[in-house]
Amino acid sequence: MLDRAVQLLTAFRPDGESLTFSELVEAGGLTRTTTHRLAHHLVRLGLLRCEDGRYSVGLMLFELGRLVPVSRTIRDAAVPFLQDLFEATHETVHLGLRDGFDVVYAEKIHGHGSIDLPSRVGGRLPLTCTAVGKALLAADPAAEAQALRRPLPRLTKASVTDPAALAAQLAEARQTGVTLEREEANLGVACVASAIIVGGTARAAVSVSVPIDRYEPWRLAAAVRTTALGISRQLSPAASRSAAAGTRQRPRTR
Repeated sequence: MLDRAVQLLTAFRPDGESLTFSELVEAGGLTRTTTHRLAHHLVRLGLLRCEDGRYSVGLMLFELGRLVPVSRTIRDAAVPFLQDLFEATHETVHLGLRDGFDVVYAEKIHGHGSIDLPSRVGGRLPLTCTAVGKALLAADPAAEAQALRRPLPRLTKASVTDPAALAAQLAEARQTGVTLEREEANLGVACVASAIIVGGTARAAVSVSVPIDRYEPWRLAAAVRTTALGISRQLSPAASRSAAAGTRQRPRTR
């Protein structure tokens, strides 16, 4: 039952469009009877909502999503730095985490006239097709070795599908502290990223995405690298202990 409920929930797409019952049956791949029964329970629980005969994802899922630890730790620590990076570049800024062989986007900051990108908060893309994903791989030799043994996905004609070429890119990233990506996830878009390292482990990565005609990688690299280092320091155990000590030593008000 739980497997089928998840199957039904994942029938909804990132565009946020609601579905009629017939569309939900088709997208979910379940029988009409099973879909009707599960949809009724999911609506009752707040995981789905139904208005005028159309189904959409319920707010309960949004509330549950906010309970994922990354929302309380990495994301909360990173957001002020991401905002500073956006103000410095006025380009789209991402925070991404590794989940298997994908990068999951935990935050995205952009302006009104920003370029159209396939990324979205809570969405995922292949690690090897994005700068933020490559930054995570370059900082994790075990994950890199596993990724290089798999067929490399292609999102555009520029996506790197040769393991030797990808290995060379990751080796260079370890030397420079940043990864570069040019039209590998989206044509007309390039990206610069850097990993957030805490205690020797890559916890996340930050990136800036720009239109290809504004792509000046080494101008952006310094800002991206500085942002990643700032978030790393904020998340370090020493910073946490310092903050806790400051709280304990704060004088009481009368």
